[in-house]
Amino acid sequence: MKDHVYKLIELTGTSTTSSDQAIENALKRAHKTLKNLNWFQVTETRGSIEKGKVAHWQVTIKVGFTLED
Repeated sequence: MKDHVYKLIELTGTSTTSSDQAIENALKRAHKTLKNLNWFQVTETRGSIEKGKVAHWQVTIKVGFTLED
């Protein structure tokens, strides 16, 4: 097994549907420009309220990826 070096970035995904969808949106966008995505960690969940219901989810995640040699 090789020793790897990882980089962490922080992203905030948004969704009007769910917190899970906000995470998926962030990862889908990151996948377009970053290689070797390996894992994520949810660091914060928040949202906005309209008429007593969740109107918008915002989920901040840390994403780890392997740096290329």
